[in-house]
Amino acid sequence: MTTHTALDLAAAVADQLADPHTAHLAPAIAHRQHLAHGLPGIALLHIERAATGLGPWQRAHGWLAAASREPLTSGPDSHPFYGAPAFAHALARAADHLPGAYQRALDTLDHQMTTDVNLRLDAAHRRIEAELLPARAEFDTIRGLAGYGAYLLRRNPDATVLRAVLDYCVRLTQPLTHNGELLPGWWTATGPSGRPDDRFPGGHANNGMAHGIGGVLALLALAARQGTLVNGHTEALGRILAWLDRWRENTGRGSTWPYWITRSDLNAGRLGPSVPRRPSWCYGTAGLARAQQLAALALGDVGRQVEAENALVAALTDPDQLKATTDNGLCHGFAGLAHVAARAADDAHPSTVGRLRAAIPALLAVVHPPGTDPAHAASTLIRDEERGPGFLDGAAGIALAVLAPSTATPPQSAWDACLLIA
Repeated sequence: MTTHTALDLAAAVADQLADPHTAHLAPAIAHRQHLAHGLPGIALLHIERAATGLGPWQRAHGWLAAASREPLTSGPDSHPFYGAPAFAHALARAADHLPGAYQRALDTLDHQMTTDVNLRLDAAHRRIEAELLPARAEFDTIRGLAGYGAYLLRRNPDATVLRAVLDYCVRLTQPLTHNGELLPGWWTATGPSGRPDDRFPGGHANNGMAHGIGGVLALLALAARQGTLVNGHTEALGRILAWLDRWRENTGRGSTWPYWITRSDLNAGRLGPSVPRRPSWCYGTAGLARAQQLAALALGDVGRQVEAENALVAALTDPDQLKATTDNGLCHGFAGLAHVAARAADDAHPSTVGRLRAAIPALLAVVHPPGTDPAHAASTLIRDEERGPGFLDGAAGIALAVLAPSTATPPQSAWDACLLIA
């Protein structure tokens, strides 16, 4: 396997998704406004390729136009991965490279998003004052305020509304007394799906990057690294890190972190029996190791940085964890692991950077095995009935995720800002 074959796969996916009028879009068309599965996520592929000189801007314009052809959902029915905020992320990534382009549309979207975020913040603070537990979608990366913070931090780091989001994140990390019990402030009464679940009596604390406190940790860390801090910022980072330290497991190969903590875990003060789990971006060690690396960099904690990077190296090379990884997607597959590894390597300590980069070729070889025809592989990915051409699980995300690991060059469009890994 050479890195060129992974780039060939990315190019083939982009070529077969060149035109939204002729591309095979099922099931993406059913999720037109969704960043994860729909048209804005496919636009990100063409935006990044245009920003790096690998493709024409006209393809990006075409997908952005297709994504905005119908009215965009805003208000309470929208969220960072759906509707106007999802489209705004893609549009802003293009506008960064096209001075003066899309500014009127972005100004309108930003105004609407500020209104929506302030309403969400008001509701969240009222909830905290009433000593009620949060819904997962209040704070997480996909549907909640951490995801809005990701957009705001990249778009306008001096915005008052961003500071308000960070203030909320600090408050979220403070323990909450609920029905006379002291719980982490992000403890939810539901199962990981966000719905009541008999398998999670008493709820759970979600650790994930997509749906848990991992995303909040990453947002606070990224903001601190950019110099945007609020009162209690450092203490909030410390509280989340202390929580992850408490629940860290040692496999003999390296540290791992559970997807979530149940009420029985919390009451016992220890984890129940566990099996190796995939070390993905959305849940598990890869995303959490990157979040902790970012936090360590923000705090100047070299020891913690190296520990996080060693945990990521272990996750990327542990046969048991890799065996649990069963697809190639960005969210929880091998392409996502390669991209997280590349992003972490860009910031890594000299003692770990070589091992991080050395783990990448094997991951890319799984995504696109040597000798595989790129055009056929791209068509298979795009036409997959379950995952299709989309961003988070599908072909466009895989094509994006292999670019930085294949070239050792960071993304030029910040397409992955929505993942809170950079």
